[in-house]
Amino acid sequence: QVQLVESGGGLVQAGGSLRLSCLASGRTFSGYTMGWFRQAPGKEREFVGRITWNSGSTYYANSVKGRFTISRDNAKNTVYLQMNSLNVEDTAVYYCAARGITSSEYAYWGQGTQVTVSS
Repeated sequence: QVQLVESGGGLVQAGGSLRLSCLASGRTFSGYTMGWFRQAPGKEREFVGRITWNSGSTYYANSVKGRFTISRDNAKNTVYLQMNSLNVEDTAVYYCAARGITSSEYAYWGQGTQVTVSS
């Protein structure tokens, strides 16, 4: 049974930083793409960025490029989202998700972790 568990959310002042973690379990994620998404109140879910588990290659949404960094630790089966220079518009529930090698959709999702940025 695949499980993705996010942690690390919380309250931070504008300009601050947070690091989110996503612990993946239940299968081998070799070849998978791990994505981060977020959803603010009253808004649709938004893609934040992704990382390919094997190569570590990354891709980011324009809204976070240069401020957020995704990385992974293969030994710990964990993906990270380092968020710097946070602003109030980054307030949202953040989710990690996993997409299989041949899949175009993210089949597995975590429960989310709340990030609140105060002004």
